[in-house]
Amino acid sequence: MTRHARTETVSIISIAIPLALLAVLSGAVATEAGFVRFGQRASLPSPQTVTISPRTFAYREATEYFKGGLEIDAPKRDVKVETPLEIMKFQTSRAEYRRCVDEGFCAAAEFEEGLSHDDVPVTGVSYDDAVHYAAWLSTRTGEDWRLPTDFDLAYAADDRFPDDALGVAADDKNPATRWLADYEREARRSASTDPRPQPKGSFGMSETGLMDFAGNIWEWTSTCNKRIDLDKAVVVEQDPKDCGIMIASGRHRSPMSTFVRNPKGGGCSVGSPPDNLGFRLVHRPTFFQSIKDFGRRATLDILASITSAQTVRSNDES
Repeated sequence: MTRHARTETVSIISIAIPLALLAVLSGAVATEAGFVRFGQRASLPSPQTVTISPRTFAYREATEYFKGGLEIDAPKRDVKVETPLEIMKFQTSRAEYRRCVDEGFCAAAEFEEGLSHDDVPVTGVSYDDAVHYAAWLSTRTGEDWRLPTDFDLAYAADDRFPDDALGVAADDKNPATRWLADYEREARRSASTDPRPQPKGSFGMSETGLMDFAGNIWEWTSTCNKRIDLDKAVVVEQDPKDCGIMIASGRHRSPMSTFVRNPKGGGCSVGSPPDNLGFRLVHRPTFFQSIKDFGRRATLDILASITSAQTVRSNDES
């Protein structure tokens, strides 16, 4: 074995041992602090989920951009996602939401009484209602559930997620070009022929396995509606906690006030309002699961380094 190979192997071992100790210590701390409880059963089963594998994804921001007093398309960037995303396969149903209402934690939804199927997605719920349900579900399952961001939904829906771009060059000053582009976009956003919520599975599946996205139900996200004027030197970022207008995503994005339950009564966007407002949740890994994932990725990196070192050694010996 060459000196270079011995040095590299020793270096790898010196990194692996502290990592292993860190994983064990972190698990012990989490257990001691109560973050992890072994032998406890969740009092409520978790909703069915789908896991979206890591990949590079082209995402257009939900932010509204303006230049010279005119709306321009938000930038579209390639984002490399390195961890899996676990999200509810279906939208939260009326039956699931009713449990929260029956326990006095959630406010009753506003929907048509004539549609009583339990597997119909819950509608007539505000952003605040969805946040309360996520907190209740987290308590009842012993897991961590939250509303997805707009990026989460775009990443999970993949081919089903719309692109709201006008497709007009930022330096195009012709008002007719912009008017025609906006007209065509609004035509694509026309209301459904039947806006009534349908049983789950009625609107098909995305290539990633997500069900019913971009049907006639828009889904609440935790993304705050933002406007950026590129002519201003300083862009002030609003604290999401103080944001009163959130993005609801479906066949198109629609900024909605957090208290709105019936989107036909008005939102904050111009054009076709959503048919209905509902939601699905993201399952966030616990502290202990995060440590396990970190340890798994670190182990794979170490094994890859060892394999590379062995290859170098073999080449040197040859």
